[in-house]
Amino acid sequence: MKILFITDLFPVKENETATPRTLFDFVEGWKLLGHNVDVIKPNFIFNSFIRKKPFYKQGNYNGILNLNFWLPFLGKMPEPKENYDIVIAHMPSGILYADKLGLPFIAGVHNSDLTVLTNPAYKFHFKKRLETALQNAKAIACRSYIIQKKLLALYPEFREKSFVAPSGVDSRIIVQRTPIQNRDRIKVLTCANFKKRKNIDKVIEAIKGLEGFELTVIGDGAERSALEKLDPGVTFTGRLSNHDVLARMRDSDIFILPSVGETFGMVYLEAMASGCITIGTKGDGIDGFIRDKQNGFLTLPVSTEIRKLLLNIKNMDDDSLKVLSYNSFNTIKQLTQTAVCEHYLQQIFKIL
Repeated sequence: MKILFITDLFPVKENETATPRTLFDFVEGWKLLGHNVDVIKPNFIFNSFIRKKPFYKQGNYNGILNLNFWLPFLGKMPEPKENYDIVIAHMPSGILYADKLGLPFIAGVHNSDLTVLTNPAYKFHFKKRLETALQNAKAIACRSYIIQKKLLALYPEFREKSFVAPSGVDSRIIVQRTPIQNRDRIKVLTCANFKKRKNIDKVIEAIKGLEGFELTVIGDGAERSALEKLDPGVTFTGRLSNHDVLARMRDSDIFILPSVGETFGMVYLEAMASGCITIGTKGDGIDGFIRDKQNGFLTLPVSTEIRKLLLNIKNMDDDSLKVLSYNSFNTIKQLTQTAVCEHYLQQIFKIL
């Protein structure tokens, strides 16, 4: 099958670290399943500089067609020269581009789409255009249960054509183990770019002075200096390669990231695949994949709540820990890259 994939959230080069690789993983997964996939990356030049995104000259980069625009898609868009079985578009720019083509397409909705639909700053222009595009879409792939819930609260008429399209992990990184073998030295890990919404400070404050816990923080950013001052006992590693992050996860008991405003959160899946007790945020991207007290935990991004949860985990009996770990292992086995890529296409065919 021939697939045209349209999004601006796509790394052009292998060593590009500023762009998440979650949509890249879908494309690679579909290719491994035997499909032919071409990628168009519509890029607003002004937006690239504002968000400090990598900028590339217009052209084809190993099958990724980078198209630069000063203004958002004014006039008629040139139609693809090839015929495709499916056109899939993600992110607002990708969806608007696909809608301008006049071809049947599937829209992939992220947190940024919800921002366009709800933020007053977009009310007079982009909101209406995105609403029209979503109405024109043949199906809508929501990147998490929470994204779907929020979208349907705004547009209940999309229920029949929407589905959840999560990311998946490489099956080769999945390990099965029971964490917390030493309750006197429970290793807690968190990993993120140091932005305010990641709430790393809440994790540090929760664990500060908590007997029997040690915290390691992976990542970097403008807030690092302020975070390091909160507790000198915390280990900061700086940014690490994905290989080294996974090694740290396999050596940790608990992974926690009480982040807000996440579309999904691949890092949670990687932590589950590494055998960690994994803690996410209630009502955010990973909620629904992590089920509270069943295969992990969900918390409010509040230091006192996190502290209570960590103490409750420490006091869990061995059998309860084993059940939780077993459930987490079974969950992640269903969220491999191959499984989610197959699921994505199956849901499209089911709706069409």
